[in-house]
Amino acid sequence: MEETGQLKRALIDATAGAVSGGISRTVTSPLDVIKIRFQVQLEPTNQWASLRRVVHGTSKYTGMLQATKDILREEGLKGFWRGNVPALLMVMPYTAIQFTVLQQLKTFAAGSSKTEDHINLSPYLSYISGALAGCAATVGSYPFDLLRTILASQGEPKVYRNMRSAFVDIFRARGVPGLHAGLTPTLVEIAPYAGLQFGTYDTFKRWMKAWNRLRSSNSSQGDEFISSFQLFICGLGSGTCAKAVCHPLDVVKKRFQIEGLQRHPRYGARLEARAYKNMYDGLRRILLEEGWAGLYKGIVPSIVKAAPAGAVTFVAYEYTSDWLESILT
Repeated sequence: MEETGQLKRALIDATAGAVSGGISRTVTSPLDVIKIRFQVQLEPTNQWASLRRVVHGTSKYTGMLQATKDILREEGLKGFWRGNVPALLMVMPYTAIQFTVLQQLKTFAAGSSKTEDHINLSPYLSYISGALAGCAATVGSYPFDLLRTILASQGEPKVYRNMRSAFVDIFRARGVPGLHAGLTPTLVEIAPYAGLQFGTYDTFKRWMKAWNRLRSSNSSQGDEFISSFQLFICGLGSGTCAKAVCHPLDVVKKRFQIEGLQRHPRYGARLEARAYKNMYDGLRRILLEEGWAGLYKGIVPSIVKAAPAGAVTFVAYEYTSDWLESILT
């Protein structure tokens, strides 16, 4: 009986995670495409830096508004959803694995599968559980993340017609290891990112419950209820905090994913194969050649995307999970 309950809980978490990830990814795809274009561009990403010094040549994208206009003019609306299919194939299993592993770890730590018991866990356990869940989900879905980055980073004319052509070319050029290029920096990035995202989300939920109790004249269960808007604010804050701290690691990860691959000259210099020896060397080289701004390329669309993405993911997960729980119990 207990095993059936655990299996049902895992099914609910996996389904709710997949649905929330798919919704969030599709809604925020345009911002993700703009972010990736900035991150893989070796040239400066603002006009002032372009005038001050030339690193590799003329910059294709020099601002968020300019990038939006260029993509819309050259590629049409569909350009903002470039790479969305592999992104969904990556995000849906990623969030499914992530939320399932997270809830299992919380259940183990709390000794109960009830969500209300998880909120009282130590903040440190929330951070550690989030980090471990993020790493497990990354390993399980990484090749799709790689294909998403490659397809989203190319403009028009396309270097790769579709996901299959990109997969075949990468496999021929790099073999099986090529499908996991950048996995190490990704894990180094995702551990603190997922830990911060889930840890701060749980922390913000605790603060929100305390705030609701303070606003009430009594401390009944109903007065602790967190509204959908409050959940949205918690997700917004957690996504912003995590992305602001971990963005430089994401830039390095994207560089590892595209190094040595074909790139149309219109979109800037091509990153040569094995341009960086390791993650530390990547951070050092970007800092030396592109300055601090290089480590924060795409930070504006990244945070603008991460905040609503985190909010939509958590709200969609909470509601889908509650709905599935109501019809399966």
